[in-house]
Amino acid sequence: MRVVLGPMEGVLDYLMRDLLTDINDYDLCVTEFVRVVDRLLPEHVFTRLCPELEHGSQTRSGTPVRLQLLGQEPDWMAENAVRAVELGSQGIDLNFGCPAKMVNKSKGGAALLQHPEQLYKIVKACREAVPADVIVSAKIRLGWEDPQDCLEIADAIEQAGATELTVHARTKMGGYKASEIKWEYIEKIKQRCQIPIIANGEIWNYQDGQDCLHQTKADAVMVCRGAFNLPNLGNVVKHNHPAMPWHQVVELMLKYSEFEIKGDKGLYYPNRIKQWLAYLRHEYEAADDLFRNIRRFNKAEPIAEYIRSLPRL
Repeated sequence: MRVVLGPMEGVLDYLMRDLLTDINDYDLCVTEFVRVVDRLLPEHVFTRLCPELEHGSQTRSGTPVRLQLLGQEPDWMAENAVRAVELGSQGIDLNFGCPAKMVNKSKGGAALLQHPEQLYKIVKACREAVPADVIVSAKIRLGWEDPQDCLEIADAIEQAGATELTVHARTKMGGYKASEIKWEYIEKIKQRCQIPIIANGEIWNYQDGQDCLHQTKADAVMVCRGAFNLPNLGNVVKHNHPAMPWHQVVELMLKYSEFEIKGDKGLYYPNRIKQWLAYLRHEYEAADDLFRNIRRFNKAEPIAEYIRSLPRL
C-alpha cells in the first residue's frame, strides 16, 4: 500500500515532516501550500516553506517531498510551478481543496470546485509549463456542496493532463464532519478516470485504510489529521503496526523540542506543541493532562522542562 503524508496548513511544517517521516515508512510528503496571486515568487518563499528543496527535495530519512501551490490564475500558477521544479521539487501539487474562508474568499482552494473550467485551465497551464516527466498532481474535495459535482471536476483535471488526483471524500460544506465522509464517490471517480487516485478522509487506523481501499478501489491513501493523533499512523496503516505507546510519544515531543526553530522560538514552539497536544488528546488520555499542565506557559523552556520531567521507560 502506498501511503502519503498530506499537507495541513499551519501544522505540518518541515519540522513535523522530518519528525514523522523518520518514524514512518511514508512514500511521499506534500507541503503546506505556497500562495500564488499575481507574480512569480522569489526563491526564498519556496525554500522557507520547503527547506528540503536544498537537500534533493526529500526529508532527512529520504522521503520525497512535493511542493504544493494554491492560486487561481493559470499563468502565474504555471510560472511558479516552473520555479518550484527548477528548485528541485519532486513534482507539483495543486490545491483545490482548502476550505479556509480567507482562501475561498479570494477564489482559491475549494472555491475553484465551483468552476471546473478554471480548474482545467490551471492544471493545463502547469502541465504544459513543466517537463513532461514531472508529476503534476491535484487535490480536491467532492465539490462545493453537491458531491455529484466530483465527476465533472475529476474529468476536468484528468483532461487537463494531471498525473494523479487526491480526493478528500467530503464537500467543502461538509467540513471535517465524520458523518459527511462519502468514500463511495471516490469509487465513482476511480471508475471514470484512468489516472491514479489517492483517497483521503477519516483514515485513523489500519482497518480504516483497508476499508477505504476496499470501498474506493483507490491506488493509495493520504493521511493528515490522523498523523497528529497517532504519530506512527503511517506504519499502522501501511504495515498494521501497533499504536505507538505514550512514553515513546513523550520522547518524540522531546525530540521536537530540541529542533532548532527559525525565528522567535519562545513564540513559535509553545503554540505548535499545544496544537499538537490538541490532536494527541484524541488518542492518548495522558496528552489531555499534559495539555492542561502546560497551557499556562508561553515560553519554550518551561514547556520543554515539564515534558522532560514526565516519567519514561
